Amino acid sequence: MKAGSKFLNAVSAVALSASVVAPGAGVVLLASTQSAEAAVVRNIAVRGAQRAGEEAVRSNLTIRPGVSFSNSDVDESVRRLYATGYFSDVKIAVSGGTLVVTVSEAQLVNTVVFNGNRKITDEKLQAAVQTQPLGPYTETMVNADIERLRQAYSAIGRSDVQITTQVVPVGQGRVNLAFVINEGDRTKIADIDFVGNQAYGDSRLKAVILTKESGPLSFLTRKDVYSEDKLRADEDALRQFYYNHGYPDFRVISSNAVLDEANNKYNITFTVEEGQRYQYGPIGVESTVDGISGQDLQGLVQTREGATYDAREVQKTMEAISRRVASAGYPFARVTPRGDRNLQNGTIGVTYLVDQGERAYVERIEVRGNTRTRDYVIRREFDFSEGDAFNQEMISRAKRRLEALGYFTKVNISTSQGSSPDRVVVIVDVEDQATGSFGIGAGYSPGSSGNGFLLEASVEEKNFLGRGQFIRVAVGGGLEDARTYNISFTEPYFLGYRLAAGFDLFKNRTSSNDYYDYDEQGVTLRVTAPITEDLATTFRYTYKQIEYGNDGAYGADNLPFTADDNLSYPYISMVDKGEFVQSSISQTLTYNTLDSTTLAREGIYATFTHEYAGLGGDSDFYKISARARYFHTLSTEADLIGSIAIGAGHVFSTGDRLRVFDQFTLGGRQVRGFENDGIGPRTVDHGDPLGGTTYFTASAEMTMPMPAIPEDFGLRAAVFADAGTLYGNKVDLGTSTAQGTDMTWRASVGAGIMWASPFGNIRFDYAHPVVKEDFDETQEFRFSMANQF
Repeated sequence: MKAGSKFLNAVSAVALSASVVAPGAGVVLLASTQSAEAAVVRNIAVRGAQRAGEEAVRSNLTIRPGVSFSNSDVDESVRRLYATGYFSDVKIAVSGGTLVVTVSEAQLVNTVVFNGNRKITDEKLQAAVQTQPLGPYTETMVNADIERLRQAYSAIGRSDVQITTQVVPVGQGRVNLAFVINEGDRTKIADIDFVGNQAYGDSRLKAVILTKESGPLSFLTRKDVYSEDKLRADEDALRQFYYNHGYPDFRVISSNAVLDEANNKYNITFTVEEGQRYQYGPIGVESTVDGISGQDLQGLVQTREGATYDAREVQKTMEAISRRVASAGYPFARVTPRGDRNLQNGTIGVTYLVDQGERAYVERIEVRGNTRTRDYVIRREFDFSEGDAFNQEMISRAKRRLEALGYFTKVNISTSQGSSPDRVVVIVDVEDQATGSFGIGAGYSPGSSGNGFLLEASVEEKNFLGRGQFIRVAVGGGLEDARTYNISFTEPYFLGYRLAAGFDLFKNRTSSNDYYDYDEQGVTLRVTAPITEDLATTFRYTYKQIEYGNDGAYGADNLPFTADDNLSYPYISMVDKGEFVQSSISQTLTYNTLDSTTLAREGIYATFTHEYAGLGGDSDFYKISARARYFHTLSTEADLIGSIAIGAGHVFSTGDRLRVFDQFTLGGRQVRGFENDGIGPRTVDHGDPLGGTTYFTASAEMTMPMPAIPEDFGLRAAVFADAGTLYGNKVDLGTSTAQGTDMTWRASVGAGIMWASPFGNIRFDYAHPVVKEDFDETQEFRFSMANQF
C-alpha cells in the first residue's frame, strides 16, 4: 500500500471509527473532520513500536494529555510519524480517555552497497543517497536516491546510465540494499554550432562558452559534459561577451541540445541576434538627491563619448556613483543607466539617473551550494550584513569579488521578498571548484658558470581547508649546488578586516663553479590593505641571514693564505666574505585592472616598490623599483592579444657602500634568452655576477590561437621581444676589477607556446639573444607548468 494511501486511511480511521454515545459512557467523542470539535484525553498508549520505542512515537505527536485537540492535530501527528520514515502504517484512535496510537514499523536498512560502478567511487555515491545503514527503508526514498545517482552520472557525461535495486531480507525487520549500476557509455558533444552570428566566427564564440566539443583529451577535462545549467550559463557568457564588445541589443533567441541516441552524442545549436554595434554618444549624470548634483558626480564616469560601448564600464560607473552618494549619507540611493540609441550614426548616449531609491534592508544572507568553502568566507565579500541598507550596486560588487577569488565555477546572487515589504533576502548560489595546484618550472643554463638543468616544483592551495587562506610550498634545485626552499602563507582577512597578512620563509643557495657560494635564509612578514577596488598597498619587513663565501676552486681550503693575512680575494674584499644580516622594510603599491587572472585581454598591472635596509644588520641602502604591463585586444575576431611591459629600478647606499647582494640582478625572468643572473656587471678575472645599481627593461608580446587548431583547445602561440640593461657598481672589489658597468642594452626575440591543458597551464619559450655582451650568460629554452588539483 502506498504511503499516501496509508495516510488517508489513518485519517479516515479516526473520523469514521468515532461513535456517538451518551455522555458519561467513558468514550471521548470525535466528530467528522468537517466539524473539528475539540477533545481531551487523559493518557496516550502506543502499540507496535518495538524498535523505535514508545517515547519516540510520543515525541512526534502534537496531542498532549489534558490538553484539548482537534482532528487537525490528529492529521499533523500522522504526518509527522510518516515523515520520520520509520513507520509503514499509522493509526490513531480514541478509547475512553486514552489516545491509542498503533504503528507498523518499516524495515531497517542493514547495508547499502553499489555494484557495477567504476567511474564514481562508492564513497561519492554513498554521499549522494539518503538511504543509509540503520536507517529506514522506503520505496519513496529509494526512488529519490536512484534519481540522485542518475544526476551524479549525468554530471560526468553518462546520461544513459541504468540503475536498478536489489533488496534482500536478512531477518529481524532488516534488509540489505544494493544499487545495481550499468554506467553505459559517456555521452559526448559532437558539434556546437551558432546561427545568426556575423561579427564573430564560431571558433571565437566557442572559446567564450563553458561547454566544449568532445576531443582526444575530453576524458580529462570533462568540459564536454552537457547539462541544462551549463547551457544557461553559456547563454549568459555569450550575452556578457557581446555586451562588453559594443552590442547592447544582443539576444540569445534559442539554445537547443539534441541527443543522437545512435551515437550517444549531443548536437548543440545557439541561435543569436547580434544587433548593431554601438559607440558611446553623449554621456551625462542627472541627480534628484538633495545636495548632490549631476555635475558633482561627472568625474566618476568611466564611459567616454566616441569609445566602443562596454557594459563593464557602465557597471563600474554605477558602482562608483553609488559609493559616492552612499558616503554622503544616502545609503538607499539608486543609479539607473538610461540609453538613448541613435540608429543612424550607431551611437548610444548614456545618462546615469540618481535618485533616493526605496528604503529596504537586508533581512538575511543565504549561502547555498558551497560544499567546501565556509559560509563566512563568502559573506565577508559583501560590504553589508544583516540589518544594513540594501543597495543593488553592492550586490554587483560582491559578485565580482567572489568570482575573482577563483574558488567557484559559478556565482549567482539573487534576491527575494523578506518578511515585510522593506526586507530583502539575499541568496548566494555558488559551486566550488578545485583551488589547489601543482607546478613545475624548468630551464637550462649552459656554460661553465651555469647551474645546468634547473627545476622547481611547487604545491599551492588558494582556499586552504575552505577558509580562504593561501599556502604555498616550493622546492627547487639544479644539477650543480643550487637549492631553493620557500613556504608562504596568507590570511586574506586578518583580525576580521580586509587586510591580507602573511609570511614567507625561505632558504636559498646558489653557487658559481669558478668562485663563490651564496646562502640566504630568512623570513618576510607582510600585510596588504586595499585602497580602492583597483589599488592596494603592501608593507613588508624582511630579515635575512646571508653567508657569502667561496667553497670552490678558490675556497678557503685551497688558498695559500688565511683571513688573518689581511689579503684580498680576487674580487671580494675580506670584509665581504663571511656571514651578514640584512634587515629591511618596504612598501609596494599595486594597481590592477586586469579582466582575468588566467588569460588577460584588457587592463593594466603595475607595481611601485621602495625599500630601506638599515634597521640593524650589515646592509644600508634605499631601493626604488617599478614595473607595469598593459594588455589590449588587438583583434577581437582573431583573438589577438598584445601586451607591453616596462620596468626600472635604482639603489644607492645610505652607509659606506653596497655589497654584492644589495644590488639588483637581471636575467631571464625579465629578458628571456638569458640566465637568471646573466646580464650586468661581472668580475674580469672570474666572470661572477656583481649585480648593478640601475636597471631598465622593456618587453612586447603578442599571443594568438594556434592556427588550424580549435580555439577551445586552449593552445596559443606567442611572439615576443625583450630588452634590458643593468649597470653601475658600488661594491668594493678589492684588487679585482669589473666589466659591464656601463649602460649597455641587451635584447632578445623569441616565440612560445602556451597550453591551458588538462594537466595545467604549460608554457614553452625559445628566446635568442640578438644583442649581448661576450661575458653574458644565456639560457635559450624555458619550460613551466602549473596543474590544478
